[in-house]
Amino acid sequence: MSFVPPQRTLMGPGPSDVHPDVLAALSKPTLGHLDPVFVDLMDEVKALLQVAFQTENRLTMPVSGPGTAGMETCVANLVEPGTTVVVCCNGVFGERLRQMVERCGGTAVVVDDAWGRAVSPEKVADALKAHPEAEILAFVHAETSTGALSDAETLAALAQKHGCLTIVDTVTSLGGVPLRVDEWGLDAVYSGTQKCLSVPPGLSPITFSERATERVQNRTTPVQSWFMDVTLVMGYWGEGKRAYHHTAPVNMIYALHEGLRLLKEEGLEAAWARHHSAHEALKAGLEALGFSYLAPEGERLPQLNAVWVPEGVDEATARRRLLDEHDLEIGGGLGDLAGKVWRIGLMGYACRPENVRHCLGALETVLGRTGGLAAAEPLLDEGVAA
Repeated sequence: MSFVPPQRTLMGPGPSDVHPDVLAALSKPTLGHLDPVFVDLMDEVKALLQVAFQTENRLTMPVSGPGTAGMETCVANLVEPGTTVVVCCNGVFGERLRQMVERCGGTAVVVDDAWGRAVSPEKVADALKAHPEAEILAFVHAETSTGALSDAETLAALAQKHGCLTIVDTVTSLGGVPLRVDEWGLDAVYSGTQKCLSVPPGLSPITFSERATERVQNRTTPVQSWFMDVTLVMGYWGEGKRAYHHTAPVNMIYALHEGLRLLKEEGLEAAWARHHSAHEALKAGLEALGFSYLAPEGERLPQLNAVWVPEGVDEATARRRLLDEHDLEIGGGLGDLAGKVWRIGLMGYACRPENVRHCLGALETVLGRTGGLAAAEPLLDEGVAA
């Protein structure tokens, strides 16, 4: 029999709900990956990604693979054996960056911050001063494992002051909070489709500055990954005649095009405001139900709400009841936070008033508590999150 998935509301750390127009785009007839009509669509996707990233970088494209593939593309192309990289670790994905740097033969100088806190610019400044041999600063803008948002603009300025390039994880931030690649001087930036772009998982948008591109072109050793070598794949995604590199996921690129088109139609500023206002409503409701946030005020991601599970709540059982009885998916904690926190996403198409209401109503039922919906409703009624 054909597989028929249940209709879930996805409010975990990703994937998030997919916009109906994006799902419709996936079902369109498949074209050959060198069909001239598809090549024209690729050019549109690149232009739309430049809008989303706020960049004019020529090397801007989606990598065939999830956000981790984008991470590995950036690291593998910029890090050679012996390269010193200052790596900021304040959660799971900072640690993943460190591991990739070392697998590429680089030396990782680790700047540790507590899980749930933003990357400390002061610690980064100290590390860069102590290691003048460092060539790259790598950090996570939006740490999905903890809901912490770091100051990418300030961190990039520190890197530039010390002559370093930046590798920046924006998997959860693209489309959800301000991200200005050119204005902030970010160099190698990667993201994912399954968060605030309202697209299924499977592609990782990346963009490389001219400085980063020049570094790749002047490498003294080959990029260790043939598939992720941007000097090769740009023969397919570059300008002019396209050269075969791999069979692109054609229908997923349809989906990305539609998700980016919808984001441009809404406007970046409006999308950022929508995520912020929905977060404020959800936050009011969660706090009324006895939840508190892992990240302090001013360091929180509006689209990824990491909260401590209230004392006395069996978190695994409660999450399973949310799924079984309310078709609502939220995420548990990772690493040392497993069993202690929940991660509730408000990303892309999932960032809607009806999802805030559904989440809080389901939590009230499962936890046997009241007051969450009542606390959130006035903020939802303001209409900014609608």
